[in-house]
Amino acid sequence: MNFEVAFHKTLPGAGRRFALQVGIRSDAARLVILGPSGAGKSLTLKAMAGLLRPDAGLVRLGGQTLFDSAANLDLAPRKRRLGYVFQDYALFPHLNVRQNIGFGLRRGWLNPHPRNEMDEVEYWLDCFRLRAVAGELPAHLSGGQRQRVALARALIARPRALLLDEPFAALDADLREHMRSELDALQRRLAIPLLLISHDARDAEVLGEQVLCMRDGVLAA
Repeated sequence: MNFEVAFHKTLPGAGRRFALQVGIRSDAARLVILGPSGAGKSLTLKAMAGLLRPDAGLVRLGGQTLFDSAANLDLAPRKRRLGYVFQDYALFPHLNVRQNIGFGLRRGWLNPHPRNEMDEVEYWLDCFRLRAVAGELPAHLSGGQRQRVALARALIARPRALLLDEPFAALDADLREHMRSELDALQRRLAIPLLLISHDARDAEVLGEQVLCMRDGVLAA
């Protein structure tokens, strides 16, 4: 089972509490969760990645249990081995492209050397056609280049699954279509389970082997 997730989480809010109730059982290699803004999609991804602790429940990906409240198990985000790409890509602004990608291999917070040529980094620079901008800072990159850097940083650690939070939202229409095709080809080549959240039905059309809909904090397959 690629995705086996069942948890609930109540969060305080301005004037009301938000209740997150998630249930997924899927063998799909490419799972897309559709829903409007505020539905709880990003919170669901954060809970799976270990950035938000559910009140109770279970998170199991690829047969590996990452969170189980009944067994008092809650693996730290790093130990979950998940590639997480944030909506804004969350690149380090003071690190160049090579350093940002190489940071995915680091166990601590020591920045990679600006010109340190590690084999794994060089592979992903070539894979995503980023060698020409390897020494550039994120502020000097296009939206598509920043997305490629974020994907390379997530994939370099060889994650058990790739979690993508609205990965095309910041791109223009033509670039969105191009990057969908690139991600489609990449996932097929690497055969890594992918979970993508979006409000755009086109993402589901291109990338969704299985599509789930989320509304008002509730997601049930």
